[in-house]
Amino acid sequence: MTVNQIVAILALMRRTKQEESLTLQFKLIIMIDNDPLKRTELSALGEFGLIDHLTQGIAPVNSTTLKGVGDDAAVLDHGDMVTLVSKDLLIEGVHFDLTYTPLRHLGYKAAVVNISDIVAMNGKAEQLLVGISVSNRFSVEALDELYAGIRLACEKYKVDLVGGDTTTSVSGLFISVTVIGRAKKEDVIYRSTAREHDLICVSGDLGGAYMGLLLLEREKKVYQANPQMQPDLEGNDYVLERQLKPEARADVLIKLREAGVKPTALIDISDGLASEILHIAKDSGLGCRIYENKLPIDVVTAEVAAEFTIDPTTAAMNGGEDYELLFTVNVNDFKKISAIQGIHIIGHMLEKAEGEYLISNGGSLYPIDAQGFNHMKA
Repeated sequence: MTVNQIVAILALMRRTKQEESLTLQFKLIIMIDNDPLKRTELSALGEFGLIDHLTQGIAPVNSTTLKGVGDDAAVLDHGDMVTLVSKDLLIEGVHFDLTYTPLRHLGYKAAVVNISDIVAMNGKAEQLLVGISVSNRFSVEALDELYAGIRLACEKYKVDLVGGDTTTSVSGLFISVTVIGRAKKEDVIYRSTAREHDLICVSGDLGGAYMGLLLLEREKKVYQANPQMQPDLEGNDYVLERQLKPEARADVLIKLREAGVKPTALIDISDGLASEILHIAKDSGLGCRIYENKLPIDVVTAEVAAEFTIDPTTAAMNGGEDYELLFTVNVNDFKKISAIQGIHIIGHMLEKAEGEYLISNGGSLYPIDAQGFNHMKA
């Protein structure tokens, strides 16, 4: 549509009755949105590309905003202490499937994944607000189960449930969670502060949540084909729990403090190791190397991966939803880090020109590519 065409339509709108004007406005919106010269598909940008696009040029106007878009949580200045704020939106059919997700587990997970964002800033979550949009297919008892899970997570992590909102939905369940935390200003750790030669470390093990998801999806298909069939999940409790009931690794922060180690950069693993290390590398202006033989993979995860003929390394790099902590530390802290049980050194940071690569068991270099869940796929 040309500028002259738009001007002509606007002129016509001014000469019509209100009802006709509204109709023409609607048509104008449709015509502009359908213009092939104007339209860019969301899938062309992906989730993080879309965030970058929508927020480019945004600069804080308040001195209390120390960090806005671009990390696990916003950072707001309150003197010696800072307030940390993060928000997640969970949508039925996109982020969770109630065919195999108990509502109590869903509530617990919805709270924990937000608490994890505060942990990923080296902070302590203190308050939680929950908004839900729900259709009439849910009963009061069903929502009691959802909130029982939320309350359980709040109790475990000593977080107060302080408010929220409820509204109706014409299709399914939508959950919006906002978490508020605190930290000393000097204790906050960002994604953007890794340094050349820093060691790359990860807590726990990787890929289990993705394998749990594949098992649940497989059994869902079996059930849909024959509702009389019982799910075959025996022996897979570990990966199922990793998917349905993850934990925020606040305990790792305690171990690091006790060992006298402060990470130089920090992030939690929600979208996969590959995606998260690329965030750190990009935001810090660095390259990196990850060693395949250093990736921590649980034996059950490896067994399930073999069952699905999936390379465990693929699951570890791109599976996502493990909610472990990925962080960098000064190379001089090597001995301290090596002595902490459950922490694994998996690589190191390099200058930006070196790029981001995975070094295979055979010594070959493969570019690290974020292939995890894409919220904006076509």
